[in-house]
Amino acid sequence: MNNATTGKSISTVMLPTHVDSATAGSVEASILRELRPNGRLIIDGSDVSYMSAAGVRTLATVFHRATDVGAKVVLCRFSGPAADCLLVSGFSELFDVAPDVMDATRRLTQGVVGDPAERLHRRGAAG
Repeated sequence: MNNATTGKSISTVMLPTHVDSATAGSVEASILRELRPNGRLIIDGSDVSYMSAAGVRTLATVFHRATDVGAKVVLCRFSGPAADCLLVSGFSELFDVAPDVMDATRRLTQGVVGDPAERLHRRGAAG
């Protein structure tokens, strides 16, 4: 798992191949370290080939923490079973999801990323 900072103060976290009970703790810690009040974060899932319920719980924690600190988060480059997991869990509706890092960066720099709390309540999800 790699962390990087792109231009314009956008942090990027690259997820590992497996986001499961063995890796969820370190993944969560890595992502939460990058969340800043009113910050901007890209979570790159290009390497993820497997995501368990522990991975989904990690994203739930990130979602709530981002809401608490006013951070904007965009998920990008998830595919295959990992993308299916986002769809089935509903996270593709709660988070902004971009096809690539360039689009994720554009969304964050142009301010087109919605507030997670507004998305949660607007869609009538539990919360």
